Amino acid sequence: MRKLALAVVVSAAVASAGCSTLGRAAFKQPVVTLKQVQLRGVGLTGGSLDVTLAVQNPNHFRLDATRLTYRVMMGGDSLTVASGAMDKLFTVQEGQTSDVVIPVNFTYSGLGAAGRSLLNTGAVDYHVIGDVTVGSPVGNFTVPYQSSGRFTTTSISK
Repeated sequence: MRKLALAVVVSAAVASAGCSTLGRAAFKQPVVTLKQVQLRGVGLTGGSLDVTLAVQNPNHFRLDATRLTYRVMMGGDSLTVASGAMDKLFTVQEGQTSDVVIPVNFTYSGLGAAGRSLLNTGAVDYHVIGDVTVGSPVGNFTVPYQSSGRFTTTSISK
């Protein structure tokens, strides 16, 4: 009886490990791209941005994102303007793309060249990097993303 119980436990463990390996092989990483950075407003000490990421799910099942980290850099990546994490759940349906808006607050202290560029030319180059953790029927995965672009003062929301 003991041998039978041991055989069942070992068989279950092997089957579980095999399913997990097959599941990971079937999982396709979501594609995260920077869609837009919009300056929401400015004040005496800083401002706020809306960073919009497009998260595309190439899988045949829904993905539930549980965590998203970000770092917004300017001035040729020499200056980190904002960084943080968002632990708000969002879902991307199978084969679909969902926009995720991350509100980012920043201060002027230390902006230097990036701030001067914004004031002088009305534009500044940015780079956003981070990762997103998604849950799926085959497990949790953390996927890095990065993107660069330029925003202008004409993109300020009214």
